[in-house]
Amino acid sequence: MKSLLAVLPTALSSVALSALLAGSALAADAKGPAKPDLAKGAEKAAACQACHTADGSRGSPANPILQGQHAEYLVKQLTEFKSGKRQNAVMSGMAAPLTEEDMRNIAAFYASKQAKPGFAKNKDLVQLGEKIYRGGIAAKQVPACAGCHSPTGAGIPAQYPRVGGQHSDYTEAQLNGFRAGTRGNSAQMVSIAAKMSDKEIKAVADYMAGLR
Repeated sequence: MKSLLAVLPTALSSVALSALLAGSALAADAKGPAKPDLAKGAEKAAACQACHTADGSRGSPANPILQGQHAEYLVKQLTEFKSGKRQNAVMSGMAAPLTEEDMRNIAAFYASKQAKPGFAKNKDLVQLGEKIYRGGIAAKQVPACAGCHSPTGAGIPAQYPRVGGQHSDYTEAQLNGFRAGTRGNSAQMVSIAAKMSDKEIKAVADYMAGLR
């Protein structure tokens, strides 16, 4: 009986400690992931400079401007490059070694930068581009781009990317990719782009480049 009483406090202490640790773990989970570390993001993003410049600003028109893009959207794209849901040989290789924490840090680094304004280049198509962006194409059941990406092209965090100021060449390439099915990580955009002509895609891509 004495030995049982001697062991009992220790056993109770172990149970209490386990409960405390479990409670701490649950509390940590409830808080969600740790706040992104911009310094670590900048360090990891150094590998991205060749295509996206040091701060994700206006590099090659063939590559997207990451500066000021929503962090949630960037994490989604990196995750889908890594999983293969979005196909791109270069980006799949770049995303492969990244952890979830790495992705959040990199995305937060680019999102923290102030996006620079862009400009439309094709004056002959600007009216058509504005019409599509703001009103859609009723005859083809193409919705207005502004409905999801906002009138200024700012987008909606975690749902729709910032498109205002984006390189028109890059936007045009992505719309063509959605239309062709070579980019399939957005059923909504695949459906919309499938109804658009080359001229309509070029016009709205160029118009978006000048949004601010």
